[in-house]
Amino acid sequence: MLVTVDAALAELEQEPNAHEGKLQEAKPEIEEGPEGETSLQLLQTVYRDRKQPLNVRVRCAVEALAHEYPRVSAVAVTSMSGQSFAEALDRAISRSNGPLLLNSPPQLPASELKQPMQRLRRY
Repeated sequence: MLVTVDAALAELEQEPNAHEGKLQEAKPEIEEGPEGETSLQLLQTVYRDRKQPLNVRVRCAVEALAHEYPRVSAVAVTSMSGQSFAEALDRAISRSNGPLLLNSPPQLPASELKQPMQRLRRY
């Protein structure tokens, strides 16, 4: 039995060396993208290529979408109506120095706060 085990081990040691040449030949060549193209052009090339799988094409189309079409966003349009920007800035600074006007509940007297909060109960 030792003879067969030794023969099997020797054969296994020789097999990887014999198959290395075949493995290197079987590797697909890595395709490089065209030089000088931007990332958007590469994405467009991939999602327009019908040879690519659909999931790859869809992913490239989604990534390129943000660069092809602008996002809709809110834009503030103001007119100074004859006033300078410096005057408008001074008015805004004076407003920010004043008291904060928040939508807070009205101030309750201390006598009412010392009592149980019946109106705030949920049941």
